[in-house]
Amino acid sequence: MKRSGIFYLCITVLMAMGFSMNTAMASGNGKSNGNKQQAVNCPCSSGVSQLPYQDLSQAEQEGMLKMREEEKLARDVYMYLYDMFQAPVFDKISQSEQRHMDAIKALLDKYGIADPVDAMGPGQFNSPEVQELYLNLTERGSQGLAEALHVGATIEDLDIKDLEALMSSADNDDILTVYQNLVKGSRNHMRAFCSRLADLGISYIAQYLTQEEVDAINATDYERGPVDRKGNPMGGFSSQPDGSMQQGRGNKGSGHQARFWFRRR
Repeated sequence: MKRSGIFYLCITVLMAMGFSMNTAMASGNGKSNGNKQQAVNCPCSSGVSQLPYQDLSQAEQEGMLKMREEEKLARDVYMYLYDMFQAPVFDKISQSEQRHMDAIKALLDKYGIADPVDAMGPGQFNSPEVQELYLNLTERGSQGLAEALHVGATIEDLDIKDLEALMSSADNDDILTVYQNLVKGSRNHMRAFCSRLADLGISYIAQYLTQEEVDAINATDYERGPVDRKGNPMGGFSSQPDGSMQQGRGNKGSGHQARFWFRRR
């Protein structure tokens, strides 16, 4: 697929206007971390239609279907665990997973692909493998808060592994941009769950990624703001307290500032 530098620059600006800066704050549990708040950045679906419609490979189509169910798996498991333990981290991240689901659904709609989980309720899946995984994870997470947090980290471990694999076989601008923002959100979710486990004196043992990869994620700061198809921050934008984005030029207080308002959820 050929892309000119000018065309790609225009697409980047459009995506910066289209992706929300919704930030889920994963509050801590217990005395040791009751004042902690950690940002979990998630993409919104509003920018997908502004990226070009490109030829879709079979691998790209299968990848979107896979991730639609996998993001639903994450949302549904976290909803289940929140109902059981009332730990805010599960509530906040389940909301973020809903936005991940919405972003994938926007891609499916754009390319006219039927939603594999259409009209399915919590805990219901089209894929027998995902259905079995849901049952296993909820059963394991029900054993206690520590196990529930470990389940959360495991789901994000799986998400990151799968998204990275799917990105290696995709080349459409819109798909790669969505995946890059999803994997960024999953790294933040991983950090949130591992932080809660650390407060309990527990270290997360990698299940899908290598331990070195998991440790590297947890050793770095939370990531904020939308990224492009290569995972690079969309430069020139900063988040504002009201949820809008501000782009400035020139010295502080003297440059033109454009305000871009994003849909908030």
